[in-house]
Amino acid sequence: MKIDRIDAWICHFPLPAPFSPSWVPGLANPNNSAIVYRLRTDEGLDGYAGWVAFADEPKGPVNLMRAFLLGRDPTRPSELRPMLESAVRVLGLRVWFVETALYDLAAKAAGLPLYRYLGGARDRVQAYASFGELRDGPRRAEDTLAAKELGFSCVKLRPRHPTMREDIEEVRIVRAAVGDDFGIACDANQGWRVDTFAQGPKWDFKRALATAKAYEEFGVAWLEEPLDQFAFDDYKRLRDQTTTPIAGGELAGDVWPVRELIERRAVDIVQPDPTFTGGITGALGLARMAEQFGIGFQPHAWSNGLGFAASLHVLAASNGALMEYPYDPPGWVPEGRDAMLAEPFRVDADGWITLPTGPGLGVELDLERIEAHGDAI
Repeated sequence: MKIDRIDAWICHFPLPAPFSPSWVPGLANPNNSAIVYRLRTDEGLDGYAGWVAFADEPKGPVNLMRAFLLGRDPTRPSELRPMLESAVRVLGLRVWFVETALYDLAAKAAGLPLYRYLGGARDRVQAYASFGELRDGPRRAEDTLAAKELGFSCVKLRPRHPTMREDIEEVRIVRAAVGDDFGIACDANQGWRVDTFAQGPKWDFKRALATAKAYEEFGVAWLEEPLDQFAFDDYKRLRDQTTTPIAGGELAGDVWPVRELIERRAVDIVQPDPTFTGGITGALGLARMAEQFGIGFQPHAWSNGLGFAASLHVLAASNGALMEYPYDPPGWVPEGRDAMLAEPFRVDADGWITLPTGPGLGVELDLERIEAHGDAI
């Protein structure tokens, strides 16, 4: 089997309402912007991959991927991985996400769902509702109660207000609303900063420690990325001084920063995204390493439907606990998040996601919608 064609589209799918991500202060985005790849083989199989976009910046790697991958056998992903590594480490192009399409094809050729091709045995995983906007405590209490009604048993808040008092008050209000038996996680979004449109609060070690200590009262499930992603020593100091679990490593550009967090036992949970951090191969390797060090693994999944699918299969093939389910209505809903897919991923009444039973990723593209909202490259 050989790859004989690579199609790609830059897409800007309209959302039902503007979405203001907490990690990009000052931006109200009307679209879910993504690049969608389709790798076709001479035996009629298609492999899919997707990544985030802002404008048209993902156009750059497309022709390079054609030069690297056309004529290659996708059922031997370990032979193709050095090409992706060269693109990332030599040329500075983040193309780890393309490995999703290679594994999609390899699993389809084997007639297996990707998670089973990767050695996984679980056919469903528990999800948590991952909110994305900065909102005040009363509004988040309403949102959390609504998520609880949908079956979720845990949510992730984005308390990165201008003051620590507001961050703590948000958690206090939500905890009072949902009771003690419901999971509340918090993401400070300090690991990597986007201050292009407005300046968000910048935490130092003292604020991170004080916040983590304050969250102990509310049984916060984890505090995510309270420090810069490369502040390894400070992460270790922080973890040693609080009982609030510390998480990080979601958008590392390669596996080594996450490896540092694991080896130093600087966090309680690592969260690499297979589309950002080393591809499927790298994310699974980090999951196994984390298990050996007694550290939790929960992949990041805030991208789009194809990125979500990659993280879902990686989690099901690991011993990780919870699946991040990006969800923050009215703007960020399954139909908008997964707009490039024929069917969005949904949770059941108990907050679980059943893995697709079809071969590979188990998803199909909605080509009509892709062509309506995308430009072919």
